[in-house]
Amino acid sequence: MTSEIQLVQDEVEVVRKVFSDALKFTAAFDVTTESALPFGLKPHTRSVSWLVEQVVCQSIKSHSTELDVIGVDYDLPDTELHDIEFSKDGTKYFVNVKSHQADKKPNKNDISAVVKLYERYRDQPSYRLYYACVAIRFDSTHKNRRILFLETDMVVFSPQFLPLYINPTNDKIQAFYIHAPELRTRDEFLDELRKNSKTLKLR
Repeated sequence: MTSEIQLVQDEVEVVRKVFSDALKFTAAFDVTTESALPFGLKPHTRSVSWLVEQVVCQSIKSHSTELDVIGVDYDLPDTELHDIEFSKDGTKYFVNVKSHQADKKPNKNDISAVVKLYERYRDQPSYRLYYACVAIRFDSTHKNRRILFLETDMVVFSPQFLPLYINPTNDKIQAFYIHAPELRTRDEFLDELRKNSKTLKLR
């Protein structure tokens, strides 16, 4: 195993620890009030995914001392690949926050547009992106107006190790959040993106 692959594996565990510990400070949150939605909320992940991202990112920022992280920033452009960045032990981390319902059957999800990810990895050798997929459950006892975090079902991974499938209709990487990693170097990852992209000419 190369030192580069080991580095990514080690950083996955750092991100997992930061996010797991952050969720211990925020076990649940209310989406809205009973008066606003007296009949409850449909349990669709898309309806709350941005709120989940904000709650988790703000928990990391507000508890940065306890989490031993500095330079937390989540006020980033919507076009950015990552949703939050922070530094820990001298290393800067870039994390995209996603959410999934722990009780639902897993589906393949759009992970990233190939061209943006390819160009960033090609042009910025020190940039390493991680995905923190936070597990949630809609609390039926509150008519789904409350979101519960399931810390033990959170998934953290690197796109570099994804089982690579690129949807030819939109040229986005698709994958299950829960998957067995396929260990590859950064150069091998870029080569795989070039070979598997059906609509883009990457170089």
